[in-house]
Amino acid sequence: MEKLKTHSPDIALLDIILEDGDGMTLFQEIRRTSDIPAIFLSGKSEDTERIIGLEIGADDYITKPFNPRELSARIKAVLRRSKKSERKNKSGLPGTEIRFGECSFHSLTHELTNARGQTVVLSKGERKLLMAFLSNPHKILSRDTLLDVTQSKRTGSFDRSVDNLISRLRKKLEVEPKSPKLIKTYWGGGYALTVDVSSS
Repeated sequence: MEKLKTHSPDIALLDIILEDGDGMTLFQEIRRTSDIPAIFLSGKSEDTERIIGLEIGADDYITKPFNPRELSARIKAVLRRSKKSERKNKSGLPGTEIRFGECSFHSLTHELTNARGQTVVLSKGERKLLMAFLSNPHKILSRDTLLDVTQSKRTGSFDRSVDNLISRLRKKLEVEPKSPKLIKTYWGGGYALTVDVSSS
């Protein structure tokens, strides 16, 4: 989970049994902030385990022992399906490129070009947070509102989770995250996007 805060892997391979937990719980935690494809690896061959893994959203499930070539082939197949799904979304419909300040965000491909001119990937939670600000420029949004937007309340999160998400988003958006120009903090009030928003 720490790696996901700074890296954007193409796919996750998750063992069901881990030293400090289990792969299914970890997968559900990952899904709160990321929609990367995932394949479960397990020594358990029971249908129940396989069905549960697929029902909670995994893209594939491989039982140990397995041929490394099969694993490679399954990874390639999952990535092909993922890329095909992304291509379907790149329809170029008007109103999908949103510009704010020196940044731009494509609402279909989820590509963000930040104030430093870099193209970065946002997690699912970061995208929801950004869209909330883009839909309400110059409006102060309370932590409770942002908790509702990011669905954090369902997981028993507290106000601090919004602060952490804001911090991560600022690092990807701002030239100087510690002196933010785009997303300002209003003590006792919440946060607000301080630039105009346009789309094409």
